Amino acid sequence: MTRNSSLRTGAAVLGVALLLGLPACAAADPGSAGSEDDGQPLEVWSRSGPEAARTYQAVFDAFTRETGIEVEYLATVEFETQLQARAAARDLPDVLIYDQSSMAHYVDEGMLLPVDRGAIAGADELSEDSWRSVQMADGDYYGVPFSQHAQVTFIRKDWREKLGFEVPETHDELLALATAFATQDPDGNGVADTFGMAVPGTTDRGFFAWWSAPYLWQRGGEIVSGEDGSYTAAIADDDSVAAVEWLQDVICTPSMVQPGALTNASATPFFAEGKAGIYQTGPYAFANFDNTPGADAYEVITAPAGPGGSTTLQERTSIYFGASTNKPDKQRALAEFLISTAGQELGMTAPGQPVVRLPVNEGIDAVAVYGDDRWAVVQEQLEDSRLFPSDIDFTVVRQDVAESFNSSFGQCSADAASLRALADRMDEELAAQGNGR
Repeated sequence: MTRNSSLRTGAAVLGVALLLGLPACAAADPGSAGSEDDGQPLEVWSRSGPEAARTYQAVFDAFTRETGIEVEYLATVEFETQLQARAAARDLPDVLIYDQSSMAHYVDEGMLLPVDRGAIAGADELSEDSWRSVQMADGDYYGVPFSQHAQVTFIRKDWREKLGFEVPETHDELLALATAFATQDPDGNGVADTFGMAVPGTTDRGFFAWWSAPYLWQRGGEIVSGEDGSYTAAIADDDSVAAVEWLQDVICTPSMVQPGALTNASATPFFAEGKAGIYQTGPYAFANFDNTPGADAYEVITAPAGPGGSTTLQERTSIYFGASTNKPDKQRALAEFLISTAGQELGMTAPGQPVVRLPVNEGIDAVAVYGDDRWAVVQEQLEDSRLFPSDIDFTVVRQDVAESFNSSFGQCSADAASLRALADRMDEELAAQGNGR
């Protein structure tokens, strides 16, 4: 994070524009994004596993039946790597469906076209919060909202009830339950092989920062402070230092988290296979956990409160228009279908895994569509959740936080000095981006 990010950003926009065969100014101009429609199918990518891909395919098939527009769909978990390769080949997909958190990074690289919100049929049916999530600091929109949810807390209900605990409502109660799961043989097999919490400590895509942030907020800490494209590091403020040290104590307590927590790419198997009893993650895990450990074995609750409240991380998926497209009308038609009542409900109910977790279309009752009260918990948590900054490129900051926490927690060495060093790097990055641009 010591390089000059404003120079990096300018070079990236110019470089991608040139790679795509466009003038630099044309990379953000839908009217000059490409030549006349070549009549080929609309190429659409998503970062998805097999079950989500099944759902997306059903949605795209319905879109084709309704509009006659053919879709060539690719689902990949190597989304970023393959996208960069396609940018280098001067041929981006027409439509990308991806985490909202990466939007600003791709905008800065010149890969995405701005979106005329007023030209999207059905745009007024989407919440203002959703539209703000795809708005850059200059006021332009670069995506169309598609799905939203918040992280919630999963607990082994059968273990909790066996050990005589109530549903935790505070951090103290959560840790008491986690300690019991680690020490009181909740699975009854006579072996000390269970752990309190499942922790995804991977630094891949900065994921450890995603998991850590809600606990920091709940303890009154912050990663950054500011708004409207202008941010400064807050990770070394007194409340943040205390929050980080609290979280470090949890992870460094023997048996509180699963073995190898700081190297595990995913914590999901540890909860699913009965090794850990508490897991903070998104509702995309419902389908997996309904199979194992089984729907009756676990419960979903809103986050137990710390001194700073119960706020968790809000996650969103959005629709983006690739900058090299020659199909602007078809891009818009797909976006309009995906945010319609039919498209949103199909994204929730088609075979596979829901790709619309909670709808962005305000006319849809998620609990009624799903017929599952757990989604009411997710909806309640969404009201007490927040995004990482979406109007700047936060990816470098997020990655540095994840790597710093991973390293410090691995040595149980996080303190005010190490967090001050992290804050200094963050401020350098944020300043170099040109806050408030």
